[in-house]
Amino acid sequence: MRAIIAGGTGFIGQALVYELKKYGWEIVVLSRSPGKVAEIFGSGVIGMRWDNGDWPDLLGPETAIVNLAGDSIANGRWTQAKKQRILDSRVKAGQRIVSVIKRAETPPATLVQASAVGYYGPCGNDPVDEATLSGSGFLADVTRKWEASTAEVELLGIRRCIIRTGMVLGSGGALAKMLPLFKYYLGGPLGSGLQGVSWIHLADEVSAIRFLLENDAATGAYNLTAPTPVRFRKFAHILGETLNRPYKFKVPASVLRLMFGEMADEVLLSGQLALPGRLVEAGYQFRFPELSQALKDILG
Repeated sequence: MRAIIAGGTGFIGQALVYELKKYGWEIVVLSRSPGKVAEIFGSGVIGMRWDNGDWPDLLGPETAIVNLAGDSIANGRWTQAKKQRILDSRVKAGQRIVSVIKRAETPPATLVQASAVGYYGPCGNDPVDEATLSGSGFLADVTRKWEASTAEVELLGIRRCIIRTGMVLGSGGALAKMLPLFKYYLGGPLGSGLQGVSWIHLADEVSAIRFLLENDAATGAYNLTAPTPVRFRKFAHILGETLNRPYKFKVPASVLRLMFGEMADEVLLSGQLALPGRLVEAGYQFRFPELSQALKDILG
């Protein structure tokens, strides 16, 4: 099998490349800089430019596309220009993939489309699953359009899975941004600490994507989150205990809003308790279902 991955040099993308290679997949990474692909992965992974006319020839019944492309939502304040980049980077990548598939002589077998639990909007105390309707806010709007960007491939008979991912924990990503505060005794809840944290270990994230790629019966939306979401207050407690550091230094919501503006309310001060109902029903077994277990594995 061959996987063509858009966004393969990112935090999740790199781990997915190594996961699929381990199981014998041929990997092509779409990038604006194929040289960066070679620098990261070496000669065992093919890097191709998005506008390279050759990669559409690789499509066919033994090929799957994984679309992880998208600008980071967590770097800096959300200016109008930044918000437009967040949206455009996702929607235009999906539209470009659809355009190539429609021109190809043979379509791929499967497309895995990235999304996020932000789809559900701020959810308060109520757990959500894949049957829950989309919520309100900028991120919910972005994820709806992100998912819709590749919906047309289903009309072409291509199996499509949507992965609504939570906070991915590994040596990088959101956890890397938190660790310095905890290590310098400044870790603790953000705002009230009651916001939901739908998390997943990076190993389960990429293993679940491979599971969906290899499961021909899988189609539709799947929450890629561990089965035990927590409030941020508990997340900080468990992270502090794992690091043997205090975890009660509270950062007021007003300070976060002053520093990050709208992004504070949408990303830091609100959240979801998203459950992976369809993934569990499909038979996926989590390696790290508990947060303490996941953090101990990552932090050693």
